[in-house]
Amino acid sequence: MKVRSDSFDDNARIPGEFAYGVPDAVHHVRAGANHNPHLAWDDVPAETRSFAVVCCDIDVPRTGSEANIEGLTIPQESPRADFYHLVLFDIPVGVRQIAAGSLRRGVTTHGKPGPTAPHNARYGLNDFSSEGIDHYGYDGPCPPWNDQRIHRYVFTVYALDAERLPLRQGVTGKQLRQAMIGHILGQAELVGTYTLNPGLNPS
Repeated sequence: MKVRSDSFDDNARIPGEFAYGVPDAVHHVRAGANHNPHLAWDDVPAETRSFAVVCCDIDVPRTGSEANIEGLTIPQESPRADFYHLVLFDIPVGVRQIAAGSLRRGVTTHGKPGPTAPHNARYGLNDFSSEGIDHYGYDGPCPPWNDQRIHRYVFTVYALDAERLPLRQGVTGKQLRQAMIGHILGQAELVGTYTLNPGLNPS
């Protein structure tokens, strides 16, 4: 399988249009347009019956106690964990791309509805969700502005042998990946990078 994007190149910086937070000279960060990027995939296995798409930041600090605090920095070597920005599955086999901005647009603090997604696919919860506030669909990069590591956002497209996965509403990224075990016929990744640290951002 192959996956590409018209929004950014593999291992290149994700433009601010597709971020939850963008740099701000006064407040460090402000709300971005928060559009989902374009994704397209091909060379899929012949037996494919559906697709799933996951976006995961693999560089989130395992503890948030030092995040976005004046006078502190998060060292590169700090322990890291996964943070899911998009959980999308049951995408029909005839779909081969997701248009930029077609999943969600804009920043909301009160949650994002789901699980219904375009093309009769389903969203899972992304990790912007908290107790009582569900965020379905896409929410883009917003790493701590005092982090010394440039974050990597891995967009993975999975080709599955099942038309519909037996999952209830509110599935997480980790739960989706567990449910896909034994059903994956192929997969491809596209990596984008992002930082809000002004010392790491290109001018």
